[in-house]
Amino acid sequence: MPKQLIAVVPRKAIIEEYEEGIVKPNQVKVKVESASPKHGSELAGFRGESPHTADYFDEEWNMFLPRPPQDAEKSGGGGKWNLGNQWVGVIVEVGSEVKDYVMGERVCSYGGIREFHIVNAVDNYYLKKVPEGMSWKNAVCFDPAQFALGAIRDAQVRVGDRVAIFGLGAIGQIAAQIAKAAGASYVAVIDPIEMRRDAAIRNGADAGFNPVTQDVGLELKKATNKLGVDVIIETSASEHALQQSLRGLAYGGTIAFVGWARAFKGGLDLGREAHFNNAKIVFSRACSEPNPDYPRWSWRRIEDVCWDMLKSGQINCDDIIYPVVPFEQSAQGYEIHVDQSPEQSIKLGVSF
Repeated sequence: MPKQLIAVVPRKAIIEEYEEGIVKPNQVKVKVESASPKHGSELAGFRGESPHTADYFDEEWNMFLPRPPQDAEKSGGGGKWNLGNQWVGVIVEVGSEVKDYVMGERVCSYGGIREFHIVNAVDNYYLKKVPEGMSWKNAVCFDPAQFALGAIRDAQVRVGDRVAIFGLGAIGQIAAQIAKAAGASYVAVIDPIEMRRDAAIRNGADAGFNPVTQDVGLELKKATNKLGVDVIIETSASEHALQQSLRGLAYGGTIAFVGWARAFKGGLDLGREAHFNNAKIVFSRACSEPNPDYPRWSWRRIEDVCWDMLKSGQINCDDIIYPVVPFEQSAQGYEIHVDQSPEQSIKLGVSF
């Protein structure tokens, strides 16, 4: 029987066999070659900290409401679930109704880390063909690239702007690259993990700062002749990072708050720089519709642009997928590199 990586209880992952279905006429079966988890919202569920555990977001009311008690354990970390966000593999079986895919074709889509995926292959936008020459590491960064591009657009980064990126997971790393591509004259990156800062600088960032040992707000002012940066992309969801963002932002500048924050417990003081400097904070989420620039822009347009940039190599994710562990070691790798010691990784890769 094939195997998959699953969460069994909060903060515990194992590899377990699963029963595989039969390929229907509209489906293809894919042998997975590489995969990657999601370090943000998926990790919150793995730790049992997701706001979706006890509550749910009601799209009619646009607010979180309590789940019925009998449903509270079924979502956001309750029970067993297949860990993983995106995968790349080769088609090994094709249903009779499938016209757009053939045996041996390399594809990418959303789903858990497992040896095989059986997916709909008729009018499925999210079953992406991976062309020859496209790195699998670029393909599995399709999801974070969307939120990076959404943040750059929501913050209205323009040619010549000075930009700072707080938090250098996959979203922050890609946002730094897109900021440069958008014409930013200066891009600073901020993260306590040296390996992450170095990766961003190798891929075009101009300077890196350590928020543990440096007064980042002051350093950003020093680097810009006391003006501060025009735009900040905040991906860490830390109240301390937001406070330093407000310190290092230029008067009237914009912060795009991208990270999925938990309840702040201290460290944010809106009576200081925020009160004096006319800061603007926009909460950025690429998949929220309608898009701020609707009808010209939509989530689908963001997805299209991101996939094109990843295919063409305008975004380089070779340094972002690190480390890469074999599937047989993925349970331990997930617990260590994603949950317990995130300083050892940027975005975990799994090879089969």
